[in-house]
Amino acid sequence: MLRLFQRKAAVLPPVAAVTETALSKGLLQPKPAAELLATPRRQKLLEHIWQRTSLSRKQFHTLYRVPLERYADLVQQFPASESHHHAYLGGMLDHGLEIVAFALKLRQSHLLPAGASPEDQAAQAEAWTAAVAYAALLHDIGKIAVDLHVELQGGRIWHPWHGPLNQPYRFRHREGREYRLHGAATGLLYTRILDSAALDWLSGYPALWSQLLYVLSGQYEHADMLGELVVQADRASVAQELGGDPAKVMAAPKHALQRKLLEGLRYLLKEQLKLNQPEASDGWLTEDALWLVSKTVSDKLRAHLLSQGIDGIPANNSAVFNVLQEHSMLQPAPDGKAIWRATVTSSNGWSHAFTLLRLSPALIWEAGERPAAYAGTVLVDADQGGDATGESAPDLLESAMQDTADDRANPPLESKPSLSTQSVAKNAPDMMDELLAMIGAPDQPKADDQENSSFQPTPDTPGKRHQVSESVPAKKNPMATSTQLSRMSRMASQLKCQLIIS
Repeated sequence: MLRLFQRKAAVLPPVAAVTETALSKGLLQPKPAAELLATPRRQKLLEHIWQRTSLSRKQFHTLYRVPLERYADLVQQFPASESHHHAYLGGMLDHGLEIVAFALKLRQSHLLPAGASPEDQAAQAEAWTAAVAYAALLHDIGKIAVDLHVELQGGRIWHPWHGPLNQPYRFRHREGREYRLHGAATGLLYTRILDSAALDWLSGYPALWSQLLYVLSGQYEHADMLGELVVQADRASVAQELGGDPAKVMAAPKHALQRKLLEGLRYLLKEQLKLNQPEASDGWLTEDALWLVSKTVSDKLRAHLLSQGIDGIPANNSAVFNVLQEHSMLQPAPDGKAIWRATVTSSNGWSHAFTLLRLSPALIWEAGERPAAYAGTVLVDADQGGDATGESAPDLLESAMQDTADDRANPPLESKPSLSTQSVAKNAPDMMDELLAMIGAPDQPKADDQENSSFQPTPDTPGKRHQVSESVPAKKNPMATSTQLSRMSRMASQLKCQLIIS
């Protein structure tokens, strides 16, 4: 009788045959987490994440590396979006690592929980740091549950609550998906990434726990500082991916809006717009920036895209500016807006004031194709601030690797105001510049760490605990005594981490 309920063991073809057949059918082969995380860029991001904690390699492996590996196992090569940011194979994993790195950098500017005593803040420091990292890592995980339709080889539907993919797969984005649903869907999956020991630990801090649960349910408006840090880090990761490299924009799907915008601008500058004219012109190319008359370019860009039958084109110029800025194709003015006010003066004495858009020339031309620079000047109005040098946003891992040792040597002594209470117009440009340039050069690694740079857990060496910061000498800093007390409490927090690990 029992034979009726028993299945015969399936005879599986050789792995090589399965892989070859899958690839021929356009299927993706699942990869182990170690392979997914082994790329040089992802290794640099992992190294940066470790540098932003105050844990040994062994502690880091338990509290951070293991959840990151589980995340990689689950998201595999899925993109983070269909046609917006990180819209390429592996984009979800890249975005996850980037936002954790950004969030941990931002976390270092805040002593949490806000308003608590220095002793309590120090005692809870590692828990809050871990919560920031977990919230950032998981903020988009719900997309693989509600935004993607995933089929395994043979046609069976896969859902992420089934566990990591273990056979070839293909995916597509669901039509008519609800934009905000993925935030609520995080609750379906976070226990796939975080184990019960980590949740037990974090639940022991009520303020932290409530903020983390709000983030994991997509209710950022109730998540206070934890939610704000995740939102700011997410914006920085998106801006870095969309605006840092024009090759990435062009590598996006052909129907992606950012690609259509860039193609449209390039076409207009080649065929219609007049640059560097002796008097009135559509734009001016200086040594470091491309300045375009805002209304003229927006009108012509909209008209060109509409003539191509492209859907989703903004209905007015303000919306065009917003979209261009959202995709980091514009360099924002000091007030955080798209429009610059400047006076253009030609070499023959002609002068006129304009409202302009500012772009990086590298978005439009290759190095050998760039036109000659304007012989006159473009002078930004004094009341708007800034200058016309036009430096582009630094790359996440190259020019951004310039953090100073002061970042570690001088931790903040006071809690900064909540991001939501600061003036957006005043601080937005500085905030974004700092975020885009925040991944600094790691401190010189210890000798035993140099031998284990591939992120394998290594035994702790007594007396060689990695620290995020050093205390400031008392004669230079009247708060040194308080800082030392805080570090003693911090050591107690680390001992608590060790108890969890053991």
